[in-house]
Amino acid sequence: MTRLLSRPHDRKPFDAAAEAASLKADTRARRRRRRTPSRLDRHTHELLALYDAGATVAELQRWLEARRVRVHQTTVGRWLRRRGCH
Repeated sequence: MTRLLSRPHDRKPFDAAAEAASLKADTRARRRRRRTPSRLDRHTHELLALYDAGATVAELQRWLEARRVRVHQTTVGRWLRRRGCH
């Protein structure tokens, strides 16, 4: 069933495909990658070595806190996933 909407004659007809393409382009622009490095990147070697040695994500977070790097466990987990570890 087609909906008929009253529309002023001076407007262009609605083009759903063009609107969807515009929305997709906007989504791509919003999803741009972070340009600044993570605070965890300074500790990459140590974090990966600890994780390979069997440390859990919570233990890695506590290790970082001891070095005055305050992050949430989920941040550490996402950081490990981006490196293909978790």
